[in-house]
Amino acid sequence: MAVLRMKGKMQMTLLESTIAGSWYPGTAKGIRAVSDGWERGIASDAPRETPNILVLPHAGWAYSGETAWRAVRLVKGAKFTRVVLLAPSHRAWIENRLVAPDASAVSTPLGEIKIDRDWIDRLALVAPVARNDGIHSAEHSAQIEYPLLQLALGGGFSIVPLVMGSFGQDQMGMCARALARLMDAETLLVISSDFTHYGDDFSYTPFGKSGGEDVRRKVAASDDEAFQLIAKGDADSFAAFIKRTGATICGHVPIELALRAFPKTMSIVRQKYATSSDGDGDYSRFVCYVAATGCVKWQGEGSEVLSADDRAYLLRVARASMEKAVRNGMRRGAGIDVSDAPKSTRTKMGAFVTLNDKATGALRGCIGEIMPMRPLVEAVAARAVDSALGDPRFSPVSERELSNLRVEVSALTPPKRVASWRDIVLGRDGMTLEKNGCFAVFLPQVAPEQGWDLPTTLSYLSQKAGLSPDAWRSGAKFETFQAEVFHE
Repeated sequence: MAVLRMKGKMQMTLLESTIAGSWYPGTAKGIRAVSDGWERGIASDAPRETPNILVLPHAGWAYSGETAWRAVRLVKGAKFTRVVLLAPSHRAWIENRLVAPDASAVSTPLGEIKIDRDWIDRLALVAPVARNDGIHSAEHSAQIEYPLLQLALGGGFSIVPLVMGSFGQDQMGMCARALARLMDAETLLVISSDFTHYGDDFSYTPFGKSGGEDVRRKVAASDDEAFQLIAKGDADSFAAFIKRTGATICGHVPIELALRAFPKTMSIVRQKYATSSDGDGDYSRFVCYVAATGCVKWQGEGSEVLSADDRAYLLRVARASMEKAVRNGMRRGAGIDVSDAPKSTRTKMGAFVTLNDKATGALRGCIGEIMPMRPLVEAVAARAVDSALGDPRFSPVSERELSNLRVEVSALTPPKRVASWRDIVLGRDGMTLEKNGCFAVFLPQVAPEQGWDLPTTLSYLSQKAGLSPDAWRSGAKFETFQAEVFHE
């Protein structure tokens, strides 16, 4: 349930738990009592290395809580400042999108967890992200993990819960590359998934309906085959296994997304396997649970050129240049002093400056230069003015609009010719198309923002160049570039 509250002069939205008191205890005292009981039944051996990946079940705690705790307890006291949680959708149809909350925080009986909206905004620049509090209020696969994480990490972390459904190949790859780029050493990745759901209720009875130990043994063998592919980081084989067997692993999409995002060298270790029927022995209908941990060096660590201070400086330059030009009513002579520019911002780079309406997200202007012709800081200053006053698609920005605009900067790598459109990677590459003297460019974030696959992206790029939608299929030349994208 989403509720509004005031924090100072700001109105905040809080997503309250809709499963506390049913799926897990409804009080802080009850939660701690249950977890203390789990802890007493587990050997206290510490891991050699604190994991930064957890695979957790998401049934009610009476069924899977102790299993989940076998993995969660291994990050107890770790200094993670952020948790990215990948969870499957059980009640909403979601296609080619990651769905984040629009709220500012979530809550459990243990307190509130701040939602890292800045991280979600960064993700949305390079991956298709929607925001929907209703989906999160109705989805247990994310909510069930919150109090477990609070028990282990305390109150000093923020959360990025991402609920998903199905993906096309292009969109899956786009989201995977976005995650790989944004993860860092202070971030814990949690993948929420139950394993096989067996029985008539789940339309899955490949080993018969007898409900005996033989069924459990065969299901466990199938789950083990799936887990070994996960442990190897083999996304293609895992996806093929799901397709071939029809295995009812409800979080197979979040699992595959993580496998495609991160290196095959990661080490995933199973901490416990259990089923919902291990107590009564009736295996005619049951759900299986796996708790696992992993360690990996995130691919994105240290990969970006501009520091947070560099980015903040460039955004200040862009806004100051834009506001001065708009208030003076002139595009030329609107430069500002950049003599104190950080060294990294003096490198020759291409740059685009994009202006969006804060309230609606609508584009208000976007102008840039692809080739590295001058220091980045100078390119940003000049193109901020051009975006405000010189984009031929829009009327010039007025002074009264300035406070309602969000400034976004894209710092570009030099463009490189590719042999074919098939070499373009959505979510990573910006692209240019040239054919018959016609030219057009898309920044890397365009396709993710629209949720397009590659053929759709190229069709729109062709039309932007003044060509037919299918002109990209033959005779066109393509270049790609990458970008560091950041905004106010």
